[in-house]
Order: sequence, then structure tokens, then C-alpha cells
Amino acid sequence: MRKLIIGTTGASGAAYFRGLLEQCDLVKKYYDEIYVIYTDSAIDVYNFENDEDLLSFLVKRHNEGCVSGFYSSKRWDTALASSSGLVNTDMVIVPCSMNTVARLAHGIQDNLLTRAALSVLRMGGKLVIVPRETPLSIIDLDNLYRLARYGVYVLPASPGFYHRPRSVSDIVIFIVGKILDVLGIEHGLYRRWQGFA
Repeated sequence: MRKLIIGTTGASGAAYFRGLLEQCDLVKKYYDEIYVIYTDSAIDVYNFENDEDLLSFLVKRHNEGCVSGFYSSKRWDTALASSSGLVNTDMVIVPCSMNTVARLAHGIQDNLLTRAALSVLRMGGKLVIVPRETPLSIIDLDNLYRLARYGVYVLPASPGFYHRPRSVSDIVIFIVGKILDVLGIEHGLYRRWQGFA
């Protein structure tokens, strides 16, 4: 049984989280269960940036069979809070705030999101973070470097343009495709670089 946890925080870039969940059929070919953990700030940012209610979106995705469960980061009474329930589990945090980056870099497990992320890492699963912040301070860079040294995949929301995006959606799907690449999920979401021919 393979699980994927998708965490989302209060950083700008909620479209990347939504875009990843919109690839549910593709992701479910590789993972048996998908869970979501969201922070309070993620609700506010998602609602503002998408003109849509995050919790309503998650209920819809749950009813469609995409999401097996979704939890507030304040919840501690779920199986996701224990590393014993996270065997064969990978996790993506998208977007990942610098606050969350700092907590992870220093091993602070003060909510379900950081607890699950560090437990996934502890169990040898892939942990992918998608920071969306600019500019980055020396502190931010140091924290990201720490996480990279611990084996975390740091995937900044920095879109390429060689696939010639024509819309915001094209830019979002490029980053979603990069997330799937790191997870080892085959896809054709964007045109890969073929050289200057």
C-alpha cells in the first residue's frame, strides 16, 4: 500500500496545490491513497487566490474518490501523526512557506504537517517541498540547504519557458509536472526540452 501526503501551507501559489490534485487519475496509478494536510493560512490563501473554498474543493475531491482523507494541521488524532503508519509513504508540500521550511530544517514537529513530513523522511520516503518565495534571505537559503542535505527534494516554483507557455495554467502545469518527475510518475504534461533544433 503506497500513500502520498500532499501538504499545503499559507505561501502564495495555491494554484500549484490545486493543479497537483487535478492530476489525481495520474497520481493514483502510482499511489493507492492520497491524503491532504492543510494549515489555517492555506485556507485563507487558497480561497483568496482561487476564488473558491478550499474545504469545499477537498470535499469534492474526496467524494470523487481522489482524496482518501484530509486533515487540518491542528489534528493529532490521525494515523498520519505516527511514523508507524507512514511506511511506503511520500509527501509533497506545495506551496511550502518559509515558516514551514524553517520548522522542518530544525526538526520542529509542532503540528500534523511538520510531524508527518519529518516522519516520512525518518521512514525513508521522498519529501518534496515547493517553496514559493522571492527574494530569499540568507536564513531561507541556509534552511533550504539544511533540508537538501537531509535528503529533501527542494523544488522551487520557478517555471521554465522552453515549453513556451501561453497561459498561467501552462506555467502551473509545468511545476506540477516537475513534482511528478521527482515522484517518479510518468506523464506528458509539458513538452520536454529537445534542444534548439
